[in-house]
Order: sequence, then C-alpha cells, then structure tokens
Amino acid sequence: MRFDVLTLFPELFAPHLRQGITRRAYESGQVDVHLWPLRDFADNAYRRVDDRPYGGGPGMVMLVQPIEAALAAVRAEREAAGLPAAPVVHFSPTGRPIDQALVRDWATGPGAVLLCGRYEGIDQRVLDRHVDVELSLGDFVLSGGELPALALLDAIARLQDGVLGDVRSHEQDSFSDGLLDCPHYSRPERLPAQDGHAEAEVPAVLLSGHHAAIARWRRERSLALSAQRRPDLIRRAREAGRLDRDDEAFLAGLGGVDGL
Repeated sequence: MRFDVLTLFPELFAPHLRQGITRRAYESGQVDVHLWPLRDFADNAYRRVDDRPYGGGPGMVMLVQPIEAALAAVRAEREAAGLPAAPVVHFSPTGRPIDQALVRDWATGPGAVLLCGRYEGIDQRVLDRHVDVELSLGDFVLSGGELPALALLDAIARLQDGVLGDVRSHEQDSFSDGLLDCPHYSRPERLPAQDGHAEAEVPAVLLSGHHAAIARWRRERSLALSAQRRPDLIRRAREAGRLDRDDEAFLAGLGGVDGL
C-alpha cells in the first residue's frame, strides 16, 4: 500500500520511518510512504502557502492553489504507477476518531493521501472538493496534522506481516478485541520494597505453566481494567455479543463499577 503525505514539515516523518520496529514495514515496501512538501507547489516567489482569513480573525488559512497542485501531482504519479485510487484524508478535530477497527481495515487497503493541515486550518473549498475522509486523534487540538498522520502510519505499519515478529503481539493489544489489554510482567519474579512501595511479585498464575488458567487470568484482568477505566468498551462488547457467560459472571462479581 502507498501513503502520499502532503505536509509543510516533511522532516518530521524521517525519524519515524527510519527508527523502531515499524521501520521493517517501510524498508520492505509493505507500507510505501511518499512525502510531498506543500511549499514546492506554491505558485509565488515566496513559496507562500497561507493568507489571512476572509471575515477577519486570528491565524492564517492554508491556500487552495498549493494543495490542489500537490493533489494533482500525487494523482498523476499514482496513476502512472498503476496504483488504484486512494481516499484523501484530512486530520481534523471534526473527524471520526481513529480506532483499532479503522486501523485494521486500512491495514489491508490501497493506502491513502494524507493531507496535513496547519495554522488556523485549510480553505473549506479544498475540503469540500477533495477530501473523502476526516479523522481525529481525540477531543483535543494539535498544531497540525503531522502527528495524527504519524500515529495512523505507525498503527497500520505494525499490523503488517512480519513487522512485530510474533503475530500474537498485536492480537493481544488493547482494543484488538474491543477491550483494554491486561497487565504484563517480566523478570525478575520479585521486586524488593523500595521508596515506600511494598515488595511486589509476578502473579503466581503466570508462573504456573497452566495455559488455560493464564488465558483466563488475562481475560479477567482485561475485563476488570476495561470496566474500571472504560466502561463504554464493556457496553460495546456486550452489544456486539463478544462477552460470554464466564465474562458476564466475572463482571457481575466485580460490583460497584459505574456505567455497567
């Protein structure tokens, strides 16, 4: 799949594409990322890509011309390469929140054109004419679309075959089955008391070698954590029929959890 990123700050992407475990997806070509610096498409001597908003007010608005020129170049290159059409994505607080279900769908798709806005925003006519999907990281405001684009690329890259080394890694992630992930432990088995914290041991069931008991413990910890911190996830899992009789019995035994 190929992602074409339209941005004023392509240098923000280079460290991510070259570092960490997800670089395997980029180096192998499973996720092909092309960066398009928007200033290269400005038709003025100063490479200006923004101007004051009509109607007054603070901030600057990204201009139509450079974005449309960049989109035309992207589409021409994708067509010349024989690639299928891809949706144009704009990152905005008004967009659909990115979740694991969306990431899984896109992890097997053709890619996308990622439009990263800056300043006060992008001229609405660009959005009306060209944008197919608007996505959001959550109910807060960032300085631009680069961080959401990086988050989406990272989430998609880690789902590609061979990137994590063990396919079970992403199968056990938070939200993989609609719930939060369970706690994880490693060596040493026992931590001494320190700085007011009591001695801490790895839960005995994880040392037992009893795979069914370990699986049930992990499921119950996932249920308990989701019920405590994200009861909305429990409600959605229940509505989708993803909770079995044992799950419901465990949740009933928790008691006093708001929202359940």
